Amino acid sequence: MQTGLIHAYLLDGRGGGRRMQWPEVQQWTPDQGRLWLHFDYTDKDARTWISGAANLDPLVADALLTEETRPRTTGIGSGLLIALRGVNLNPESQPEDMVSIRLWAEETRVISTRRRRLLSIDDLCTQLDGGRGPTSTAGLVVEIADLLVWRMSDTVDNFEEVIDELEDRVVGGASANLRLDLAMLRKQTITLRRYLSPQREALARFLGEKLAWISEADRLQLREVSDRLLRHIEDIDAVRERAAVTQEELMSRISEQLNSRMYVLSIIAAIFLPLGFFTGLLGINVGGIPGSENPRAFLIFSVLLVVTVAIQLVVFRWKRWL
Repeated sequence: MQTGLIHAYLLDGRGGGRRMQWPEVQQWTPDQGRLWLHFDYTDKDARTWISGAANLDPLVADALLTEETRPRTTGIGSGLLIALRGVNLNPESQPEDMVSIRLWAEETRVISTRRRRLLSIDDLCTQLDGGRGPTSTAGLVVEIADLLVWRMSDTVDNFEEVIDELEDRVVGGASANLRLDLAMLRKQTITLRRYLSPQREALARFLGEKLAWISEADRLQLREVSDRLLRHIEDIDAVRERAAVTQEELMSRISEQLNSRMYVLSIIAAIFLPLGFFTGLLGINVGGIPGSENPRAFLIFSVLLVVTVAIQLVVFRWKRWL
């Protein structure tokens, strides 16, 4: 069972927590203090304990062990079943590939499960080890939500820096790989936005639960977390809209460049069209071609072609086509 248990903390009610080993967890009783258990749900022993010895409702156990889940909060009896997501800040990973955490919170116990590592959980462990953590199970859940949202700040700020750079590149006329970069940014923001919206709804549902073990201070902190998450969503929406406008500007510039090139080619074709007609007409291999016996005919014809080009250029200039 030790392989599936990532860590266990016994909260001391003063902001600290003592790490516990599995034999101590098995002997735990609610009168000893608030307990937080964090599992890797892919471990066979962890799945067995959560499904059986944890004494959880089958619906709760299934939710803690499910592979795919969306952010939500569901009240079951005197407890809360919560699913949240955080940005993936693990090495060689994409932020929009979000990491989920599932929690079952009661007045005296919190059980959380995950598959991939969450840096927010590491931050919380550091707080508990240093005596600066939450003092209750409700505070623990709120702190996890707070840290998840706080870890999103760098990602959202990075999106804003990227769109600033892309806008500067469009203004500067540098279009190499710009369409690909814009498409990647829009994909990341759309994916992140898709998970953050239900997460805000989950926090709002958490805030609306009328459970005695959720204090007013916890509700105030949760409200601040929800407001911060809303600001992140608004910033992501702004980045996505700026990316769309930048992409439209890029396509407009590309269209202008294409039209300009086509215009130049059209002018060149218009200049050489009569020249091609005259040279084709005089190049036919039949009798009666004027000047065929005159040694100066080629020079005279060349001069006439130059005059024709000059007349065309004057007409184009007069029509303001040049």
